[in-house]
Amino acid sequence: MKKLVPDPPLTTPRRLRDPELDAANISLLLSLNDQKQPLLTQLKETRSQPFGLHDAQQRPLFAVQAGVNAEEALMHVSLLLKCAEEVSDEITEQGSGIERGLIWSMVHSVEMARAVVDALLDGVRTAR
Repeated sequence: MKKLVPDPPLTTPRRLRDPELDAANISLLLSLNDQKQPLLTQLKETRSQPFGLHDAQQRPLFAVQAGVNAEEALMHVSLLLKCAEEVSDEITEQGSGIERGLIWSMVHSVEMARAVVDALLDGVRTAR
């Protein structure tokens, strides 16, 4: 079939991503490729890290406890992400229109984050 309208002229390709994101990705890849041993074995135990709400004297009500090893911390992160998936799945049914799309986007982001954490944990378990 013959086209009735010619293709538009080619323009110079524009950058689709943020240059700061590209720089961060390059830095991360260089750091990971420069490792002498697996990253998980290099991770130390957790330090105390306050988060969330504060009381009237600005003291944190919650904190990550010090001394948790990296593998146990990642297992807990995986569990938290699984819970977030299930909650957001339930909320999706309540949304309508743009809300539903935004919630589904969040669900997929959480699923991807959990898949990365689980893949890290599976890699450590199979390496043993």
